[in-house]
Amino acid sequence: MSTSTQAASAHPSQQSPEGGERLEVAAAVLGLLADRTRLALLERLGRGEADVTTLVRSTGAARTSVSQHLAKLRLAGLVTTRKEGRHVVYALRHGHLRRLVDEALNVADHQIGSLPPHD
Repeated sequence: MSTSTQAASAHPSQQSPEGGERLEVAAAVLGLLADRTRLALLERLGRGEADVTTLVRSTGAARTSVSQHLAKLRLAGLVTTRKEGRHVVYALRHGHLRRLVDEALNVADHQIGSLPPHD
């Protein structure tokens, strides 16, 4: 295998148009995670399904805010919905997102733990 063939197979995202699309989608997902309320919603949904009332209680955000953020997450394909009687129940679409949120929170824990003490 030539060196250029090895490089192409080792880093396909840098060589193909699909790699650019992949990075664009990943950046969009991370952008959605960059909001404190959405991150809190995803963190809660990582522990299991929940309706809007439960999510309002767990995040402390206003009901209208929670509903708007859930709509964005649903349109982005990150959460799913199902009806349970008159309630809409939300869930994460896949476990990858739960792990991503968990890792972001682990990074935050390390950052907070490494801060110098306040005077």
